[in-house]
Amino acid sequence: MGQAGCDHPTLLGCTDVDWSQIPGCPAGTPILLRALLDGEAGPEALTVLDNVLMSSPLRMSAVMPAALPFLMRLAALPDLVVRPGLVDLLVVAAELSSPVDVDEERQVLLFGKDCDHPEREECRAVFAAHAAVLGALLEDETLSDGLISTDDRACLLRAAGLERYPS
Repeated sequence: MGQAGCDHPTLLGCTDVDWSQIPGCPAGTPILLRALLDGEAGPEALTVLDNVLMSSPLRMSAVMPAALPFLMRLAALPDLVVRPGLVDLLVVAAELSSPVDVDEERQVLLFGKDCDHPEREECRAVFAAHAAVLGALLEDETLSDGLISTDDRACLLRAAGLERYPS
């Protein structure tokens, strides 16, 4: 499985990422990304990858910004078995990358300050840099409302800078 999907266009650049330099990133992260393409191994790979990308239920790991471009491209594949899970993971990343209002004590308590979580700004930059990919994903007719809600679409649009964050 280590070579499975190695040449797939959605993973272009995956081998160029120095995954070992990302704090807490397992060496097998590219293998997990490749395994998402496999109908049988994909669901288990997504479960493991979810644990790699999320350091806790309300916190993304430092790996998320590097993985996001590949997750967006993979989620655009209509026949991918793990597509619903990838879309959910993108929504979580978009939501957790939203700026935290330092004047909102509850937000700071739950999510911490942005300055303590650089992965948030890094994710916002990745979403913005790949806005065309995300926009195409959201315009895809195979991405039915049953797979993504109106609120989740809006969240992804905000993350990509295609819609403003509420002030």
